Amino acid sequence: MSSVQKPGWKTAMAIVVANVIGAGVFASLGFQLEGTSNTWSILLLWSLGAVMALCGAFSYAELGTRMVRSGGEYHFLSKIYHPFVGYLSGWISVTVGFPAAIALAAMIIGGYLEEYIVWPSQLIAIVVVLLLSFLHSLSIKSSSWLQNLTTLFKVLLILIFLAAGFVLVPGESALDWSVGWKREVLMPSFAISFVFVSFSYSGWNAAVYMTDEFAEPRRTIPKALLLGTLIVSVLYVLLHLVFLRQAGLDELKGELEVASIVAQSMWGEKGAVIVSWGIAILMLSSISAMIWAGSRVTKVMGEDHSLWRWFARKTTHSIPLSAIALQVFIAVILILTGTFEQVLMYSTFVLQLFAALSVAGVIVLRKRKGTGTCYRSPWYPFPQILFLLFSFWILYYLMLEQGRECLFGMGILLLGSISYLFNLLLLRKGK
Repeated sequence: MSSVQKPGWKTAMAIVVANVIGAGVFASLGFQLEGTSNTWSILLLWSLGAVMALCGAFSYAELGTRMVRSGGEYHFLSKIYHPFVGYLSGWISVTVGFPAAIALAAMIIGGYLEEYIVWPSQLIAIVVVLLLSFLHSLSIKSSSWLQNLTTLFKVLLILIFLAAGFVLVPGESALDWSVGWKREVLMPSFAISFVFVSFSYSGWNAAVYMTDEFAEPRRTIPKALLLGTLIVSVLYVLLHLVFLRQAGLDELKGELEVASIVAQSMWGEKGAVIVSWGIAILMLSSISAMIWAGSRVTKVMGEDHSLWRWFARKTTHSIPLSAIALQVFIAVILILTGTFEQVLMYSTFVLQLFAALSVAGVIVLRKRKGTGTCYRSPWYPFPQILFLLFSFWILYYLMLEQGRECLFGMGILLLGSISYLFNLLLLRKGK
């Protein structure tokens, strides 16, 4: 890597923004409005999501500067707890986390563009994954250029949407500024809605998966995580104000295509077409970020474990081509065989579990080794405790409402445990 020019904090921040802004923010409001319709309640949900993401960003910034290496939770948990815990986290990232997120975003692109391109939605999704993976296989410079460009375009599209939403006079509005929020925030539906919000904010930790590839990581990682999360938080709250301002409650309630409905209210039939293409472009940025980040977790696991050794190989341009190929293969299988809801639920459960373990690791490290000279999370330990409380809340309601999908996620962990034992046998045989 010494001969390769490393990208700086702007690219790292672009990866964070691209990873977070995805399907959730454009699809979850309709489900939330079925049990939580007061505007104050909706804004509180998205503000709490921002607080949780920032608490996580503070924690990961400290972990990322104390343990400077790519891999994210895989590296953190291996060092803090035990290699087995880190291995399971890496296993989830490689087999479910990143491939599932890539597949979900690609499925959304296929769904939105199927009407305008004479290809089946699955074929569109697969072509998008293959094309972006190819571009990331060229060089780190091309990856950086692609990420910065697609993220800039994503933010510009959202800003245009926001400007129009606040300027245009709405025909009908779902805004409700009454005191009904006091009753709603105590209802189970409020907690269930927060699960959708937490999914929409997932990705705020993206930069720590490729720490080795950034210049001056001890400065780059905190800056990218915190600024990226702040930018997304502001955009999310403003977007939901626009959604509620520009369409009626009955139009939005229970609907998945919230952005298209709002666009049609603002601009007519042409608005829905514009938004369909716009969201497809937004998803390109998300897929690009996840391909870059996810393949680096696979590469680091290959450096540490015999079973994964082949995926540590790099090209002359320092690209882990085998790791990218594995990620593409799994994503394509998920596109062909899984449904959107199944993939979303079982991946959310296990990913939230390991994020909670990582944040708790900040407390463990401080008890064990003090603070050192790295970035230090402000207001310690309150951000960590708050993040853990939010995590327990999410995990509880996921198990309560989506028990089968949670069991499926636990089954994937069991398979990871078996592969870890097999890896130990390979190690003992000297392979």
